[in-house]
Amino acid sequence: MTVRTALLGLFAAGALVCAAGCSDSPSADPGVGSTVQGQATSTTPASTPPGTLPPLPKPSKPWPAPTVTGAPAEDAPLADRIRFSIAKQVQVAAGKAAKATVSCPGLDDVGSGSGSHTITCTVTYGGQSFTGRLVVDAKRYSATYDFTSDSVAVAKPKVVDAVTRAAVRPAKVDCTMGAVAVLKHADPNGLDCTVTDTSGAEAAYTVRVSGDGKVTAAKM
Repeated sequence: MTVRTALLGLFAAGALVCAAGCSDSPSADPGVGSTVQGQATSTTPASTPPGTLPPLPKPSKPWPAPTVTGAPAEDAPLADRIRFSIAKQVQVAAGKAAKATVSCPGLDDVGSGSGSHTITCTVTYGGQSFTGRLVVDAKRYSATYDFTSDSVAVAKPKVVDAVTRAAVRPAKVDCTMGAVAVLKHADPNGLDCTVTDTSGAEAAYTVRVSGDGKVTAAKM
């Protein structure tokens, strides 16, 4: 994943069927002493045919970008604003707002002087961690930074959503991951998922996630 921004000034802003219907109707006008016999009819509610599974609903809208809160004040220290910006981008790429921490040893010292600084940062999201490289170009009244990583975190609901979109008549989606997975976005193996369709047949799918969090699923 890649995060780029410019901070202008070290202290500036940086998704009832009727169960039964009965009627009594004689076949003819009965005479005196005749017995009236009626016939009851019923309607059985429509249901899933035997031997099939109910389908999963197909998503009708793109996966929504999460709302990330907790932004520092505009005049907060440069290091705080950079850490929040990285944490926000991690959550947006993952597809779910959750606790994200960013540890960049030495970052707090960058605001005290000018020059280019390269720092290794550790990002933890949903209990999963990965590292990235942060380059900060600090000047007297401005600073720019660039955070890159060959890993990206993704939340399970976003993965299941992508597989459901790609599959034909899916009834169930199982993926080999916990609540969050960290993937190498250049890894062709990706993440394995199994789709059970409405007939009960299973098919394998491979999920890949780009650096900016775009999830794609393809049948193997």
